[in-house]
Amino acid sequence: MAAGARDSQSLLRGLDPKLLHRLARSWPLIRHPLQAPPEGDWRNWLLMGGRGSGKTRAGAEWVHALASAGEKSGLRIALVAETLGDAREVMVDGLSGIARIARHKRPEVEISRRRLVWPNGAVAQIFSAEDPESLRGPQFHYAWCDEIAKWKYADEAFDMLQFSLRLGEDPRQVITTTPRPVPILKRLLSDPGTRLSRLSTLGNAGNLAPGFIEALQARYGGTRLGRQEVDGELIEDREDALWRRDRLEELTVKLTEPLSRIVIGVDPPAGAGAQSVCGIVVAGLDRLGRAVVLADCSVTGESPAGWAAAVLRAFRRFEADRVVAEVNQGGEMVGALLKSVEANLPVRMVRATRGKFLRAEPVAALYEQGRVLHAGRFTDLEDQMCDFGPDGLSNGRSPDRLDALVWALTALLLDGVGEPRIRTL
Repeated sequence: MAAGARDSQSLLRGLDPKLLHRLARSWPLIRHPLQAPPEGDWRNWLLMGGRGSGKTRAGAEWVHALASAGEKSGLRIALVAETLGDAREVMVDGLSGIARIARHKRPEVEISRRRLVWPNGAVAQIFSAEDPESLRGPQFHYAWCDEIAKWKYADEAFDMLQFSLRLGEDPRQVITTTPRPVPILKRLLSDPGTRLSRLSTLGNAGNLAPGFIEALQARYGGTRLGRQEVDGELIEDREDALWRRDRLEELTVKLTEPLSRIVIGVDPPAGAGAQSVCGIVVAGLDRLGRAVVLADCSVTGESPAGWAAAVLRAFRRFEADRVVAEVNQGGEMVGALLKSVEANLPVRMVRATRGKFLRAEPVAALYEQGRVLHAGRFTDLEDQMCDFGPDGLSNGRSPDRLDALVWALTALLLDGVGEPRIRTL
């Protein structure tokens, strides 16, 4: 053994065990260099990484270090997630959330007031990106935005946040997200005030369950999905895909008028299990005869009774006229199952006679003609749309959400199914 190593071990043996325990949990000592805030001048610290790569922990540690500094603090910090539930479950109470990683000066979580309060007086407020207007009025020194690539109203919420970052001498924000080729990420990457840290799931293998990395590599290694969700790469749209993200961005609008017809497109799962997805997409017609995609209500891992109940919830929520459900996988059972949750549910069963790509092509043409709009960003659905080519999705899975969309839009614009009825907003 080298003399230096013996000296280090002797020094460690002489330390108080409690001090050793604190050192073992000290974030500056155990973090990856890419989890450390960038040096120099910056406005945005963009942490773009795969699942389980440690980006959430880095964001939580950054916020806690700022808020817990000093005996007295007047810092005001914004915590913005896709939904309020995500903010609490991931940013605050999650395994890598602020309340879990705080080793000293732990903040009190006042969930009824949607805020965290540190002993020194620093306050972090929780916001949902689904409600950009909630960011109008408050003002902050710092902000943490989580999974911004999934935000439904990303540009609106991010812009409102920028107006509120006006306290102190150097307002800054950290943005943690799994990459997707969406406009807000491209906008951040082109901003000269952005510093980028790319994290990979592989780099955090020591903190993940045994066998997790091997299972991911076996299933997704070398695929587009693996490069995005594991390696943290920003993967652009497929060249042979039927849809382009820039076109979907152009067709995304805020709904400001009643709709005359609403249908629920349903693509039932072929089987059961944690990964089975029932595609449920809601769309209606505006006064100009254009289809408007209102929601992606798809559910994952549900039993047949569970996904049938989800269809009924969507039907009631949007006061729909009709459910259009594919029956290729389940035959008459699909209709019987939907009727079992609501006897009077108006269901039209459709059977595919052509391949998925051939069914999707005329629907994609409607988008090119400007005859379909989106009433928000539906990231999971858009991911399938922009990754769907002649050979299907690049990961080999069923395009469940896309199939539901195709059935809904075919019924509205190509088949003309559904009874007209005016809704008010």
